[in-house]
Amino acid sequence: MAINAADVKTLRERTGAGMLDCKKALEEANGDITKAAELLREKGLAAAAKKGDRVATEGRVESYIHGAGRIGVLVEVNCETDFVAMTDQFKDFVRDLAMHIAAAAPKVVRREEVDAADLEKEREILRAQALNEGKPEKIVDKMVEGRINKYYEEVVLLEQSFVKDPDKTIQTLLNEKIATIGEQISIRRFVRFELGEGLEKKQDNFVEEVMAQVKA
Repeated sequence: MAINAADVKTLRERTGAGMLDCKKALEEANGDITKAAELLREKGLAAAAKKGDRVATEGRVESYIHGAGRIGVLVEVNCETDFVAMTDQFKDFVRDLAMHIAAAAPKVVRREEVDAADLEKEREILRAQALNEGKPEKIVDKMVEGRINKYYEEVVLLEQSFVKDPDKTIQTLLNEKIATIGEQISIRRFVRFELGEGLEKKQDNFVEEVMAQVKA
């Protein structure tokens, strides 16, 4: 079937994929934009997996400061070449990550980095909650593991919903960038500071302020 330019443009804006890839996906999906987007996502995941073993030692460190210095973020994102590191697409991606980290306050990049003691403490709390709710003990452990996955979604950067597009996780966004840029990209590390964090004082909700600004 004939694919019109407007649909290609819509799909490109939704996925970030190239024009030709969008046209091919629409042809394969018989013009269904939603299905085409899913096809592109699947191809992006496959492309990301193929690039997973490639070394990424270039990249950039980006900073984001919010609220006249009330929240500050530094994030390091690696790619394979300094050429890609200097492109607007890569720079925008890293800036978006820094803003997301300011808003969503993740603790680690990936779930393997979650502190074992913190995880065990969370598991004990969730198990006690389930028992206090009167749940049968034989299903409590399954419930706890389900709730642990929710915990990961709260504290692990790659598993959080992207603040600018909650339908995507950061991992999905990363895979899309790998597919469209054509290089291995790795979120290596980040640090987030919040003014007065850990001190006994009245706390304003800076996270809500950042999220409101990001979504504006």
